[in-house]
Amino acid sequence: MKVIIQPSQLSGIVRAPASKSSMQRACAAALLNIGETSIYNPGHSNDDKSALDIIQKLGAMVEFRGDDLLIKSAGVNPVGEEINCGESGLGIRMFTPLVALSNKKITINGEGSLLTRPMHFFDEILPKLGVKIKMNEGKLPIEIQGPLQPATIEVDGSLSSQFLTGLLMAYGASLNPSEGGTLDSENSTVTIKVNNLKSKPYIDLTLDVMKQFGMNVPENRNYEEFVFQREPINQLTNQPIHYTVEGDWSGGAFLLVAGAIAGPITIRGLDLTSTQADKAIVDALMAANAGIAIEAKGIKIHSAPMTGFYFDATDCPDLFPPLVALAAYCNGDSTIKGVSRLAHKESNRAITLQEEFGKMGVKIDLTDDIMTVHGGIGVKGATVHSRHDHRIAMACAVAALKAEGETTIEEAGAVKKSYPDFYNDLEKLGADVSLNNKFKLYE
Repeated sequence: MKVIIQPSQLSGIVRAPASKSSMQRACAAALLNIGETSIYNPGHSNDDKSALDIIQKLGAMVEFRGDDLLIKSAGVNPVGEEINCGESGLGIRMFTPLVALSNKKITINGEGSLLTRPMHFFDEILPKLGVKIKMNEGKLPIEIQGPLQPATIEVDGSLSSQFLTGLLMAYGASLNPSEGGTLDSENSTVTIKVNNLKSKPYIDLTLDVMKQFGMNVPENRNYEEFVFQREPINQLTNQPIHYTVEGDWSGGAFLLVAGAIAGPITIRGLDLTSTQADKAIVDALMAANAGIAIEAKGIKIHSAPMTGFYFDATDCPDLFPPLVALAAYCNGDSTIKGVSRLAHKESNRAITLQEEFGKMGVKIDLTDDIMTVHGGIGVKGATVHSRHDHRIAMACAVAALKAEGETTIEEAGAVKKSYPDFYNDLEKLGADVSLNNKFKLYE
């Protein structure tokens, strides 16, 4: 589908979407929780739907109660022989160690760009935990058979924190007798040692979810060692869990940048105390001298003259697309560090941003781990392509709000992966958005 955006002035109030990082972790924790879990403010992106489908195939029962969810689980008890993670990178990396808790042979597959993304770390680590694994030259599909047996291991955290999230949850369940874990070991502790961990805030989010679900939470030793104590029998009781999904700073970042370019608008539902990595967008906006004010009822942001900025996005690589849109409207050059984190996303985002924003007259240089955006020279309306990447589609849409002439985004429906209401929310704020297939976008 195509979306056409005309230069627009925004105003009004909008609520940030539900965080898929929070939602997917909550689904995983609900699967591991023996008993009932109520999830409030659940997300409905494609990645969220994939997570719900996965936990049902792994034995959980999911019931919609109005706008909320009730999940009943007896742990990981697969009802079939295959799960599909859609295009969710977090889904495949987090759920694979959880699937390995079962002794049943399961095939794990995915769709789209996920089929080409490297998964070699499964083959390197899972056999050390007693898991049988068969891979397709380091890519999907994967066939695994557990049960996973926690042991002291060392993992490389430089590619992604998402696999570590899955290991932490799997260990937490395996070492917690109230969640069906075992105590068959002579050692009272097991440790996951991590080298060069990236995206540390996402691990903070994982540990926070584990804590809220009453899981066995490891001692975090400076993100280099995560030490689990084996829980004594009957220490924990299985009480109903109530969890509220946070507002999404990743999706909210695009709204904030839209406001900085074409506001004034107010964004509600974003928690400044959140452990989400992408709340760092506020630091970037302040560095650019954007017109931002943080109030009790939301974040107000309006258009104002902005200047080039420096920002290290190593721990929050998903901010690159909105940061590029922001930098395009800043006077002077902006420098963003962390390009090495972009190669294995839905697209190679560094190259994709350079090429698609180049069509809009924005020059981007890439040098090793540094991206330089030459801003303040005008943004031109153009025909761009999402490359089937949700964040590229949203970045181009935001940049189009004050461009010279209309912008057409091809394969614009990619936003359904994380923020299916994105174009609708822009329309509510006054953006001139034309969708040639609106029904299918919001079905």
